[in-house]
Amino acid sequence: MNKTIRHAAVFTLLLVLALLVRATWVQFYDGTALADDKHNRRNAIEQYAHPLGDIIVAGDAITGSARTKGGDLEYKRTYKNGSLYAAVTGYSSQVYGATQLEGVYRSLLDGTDNQLKNPLDTLTNKRADPGDVVTTIDPAVQKAAYRALGDKKGAAVAIDPKTGRILAAVSTPSYDPGLLSTGDSAAWKRLTKSSDKPMTNRALRQPLPPGSTFKLVVAAAALEDGLYRDVDARTDSPNPYTLPGTTRVLANENASAPCEDASIRVALQYSCNNVFAKMAVSLGQDKVRAMAEKFGFNDATQDVPVRAYPSVYPSGMDPAQTALTGIGQFDVTATPLQMAMVSAAIANGGELVSPHMVARTSDADGDVLKDYDDSTGTERIVSASTAEQLRSAMRTVVEDGTGTNARIAGATVGGKTGTAQHGENNSKTPYAWFTSYATSDSTGKEVAVAVLVEQSDAARSEVSGNGLAAPVAKAAMEAALRD
Repeated sequence: MNKTIRHAAVFTLLLVLALLVRATWVQFYDGTALADDKHNRRNAIEQYAHPLGDIIVAGDAITGSARTKGGDLEYKRTYKNGSLYAAVTGYSSQVYGATQLEGVYRSLLDGTDNQLKNPLDTLTNKRADPGDVVTTIDPAVQKAAYRALGDKKGAAVAIDPKTGRILAAVSTPSYDPGLLSTGDSAAWKRLTKSSDKPMTNRALRQPLPPGSTFKLVVAAAALEDGLYRDVDARTDSPNPYTLPGTTRVLANENASAPCEDASIRVALQYSCNNVFAKMAVSLGQDKVRAMAEKFGFNDATQDVPVRAYPSVYPSGMDPAQTALTGIGQFDVTATPLQMAMVSAAIANGGELVSPHMVARTSDADGDVLKDYDDSTGTERIVSASTAEQLRSAMRTVVEDGTGTNARIAGATVGGKTGTAQHGENNSKTPYAWFTSYATSDSTGKEVAVAVLVEQSDAARSEVSGNGLAAPVAKAAMEAALRD
């Protein structure tokens, strides 16, 4: 064979082999990446070629699917009372993807989850009938909290302390996920550019300074550590209290309150800053942080199953900064979910049941794929004795202290108010907080609720946990305890 022809034949063979290798690589490696690429229109076409599964609240679907009138997508996602449940469902959009439960269970809801497939479907890669997501949300509690928040910017979370079921997760102002189903760019721009941030899930994913509601965590640390024997023991708390190493005097909201050397009960009742600032310094930041983390702070993996943003108790502080954390300031942040968890653990005898807002997932025939109620964990946070004492002190707050707007006839209610300062030199309108628990005197039903009012029409001087947040918590608690 001619040498030139031989070289050309070898070169051609190498080219063919290179093409085969490249084709194989694209098919079995790059193919997967290309198929999963968010810009691949075929994914959306396939996902919306059939009706999606549903998200269920109290036996009723709050999502649906409707045929489109044109284009290459057969169906679009629809929502029932979309604004009410947006913090639970999130959205499923042909253009903008999916969030919240719609995102977490996307493959289950569109039928591509392997749990839904039989062996033959797995071999043929056939799309199965979609499954459903059954939530723990109580529509009465969700509606009560949503209506009570009204036009305020804020959030509320309600938890059943014994089961960990999230009965309500509300964020206001809200939005209608149905506006985004077909990729309405005008709606997307309006919602994402709004200064009110209606698409932010304030219930789970916006930690802010918790103010005096954090005093419950400090009190728990002091009782567990033995710094004080009970909630009625006299504390070592000068009033006024000067932050260590500074000349700054920490004032109390009520200058006439009996805060000097006040017991934990009285200090919670009147929300005495001097007591809890001094208590945090006496305990030291490590002990306060350890207790905060037992309640769930600094947990970057908190799933309900939506990933919640971590609530933070800081480290590396000087004594003055540690004192400020004792009243829920400096760099302490918390979500309403986190503060509801604090009240839930106290209400449940010191044990925290993992909070969750999905009861189970099921296939198209209704057969259970996973039961989340049976798989939740329980962790002891404080002793039963400490929990009972804190419940008692929280009852004093509601019956005779700063939380009287949360009183409910026929129920035992305990709570803690909070007014968190923020902005340079505390120049911005404070956040109003309330965290609480309630037990029906007739049925024994229980609920724990946390409310944050980030902004309202109230004058700055009228912003308080009792004035703004406690009525919202009361409405949610009443709905949860109703027979």
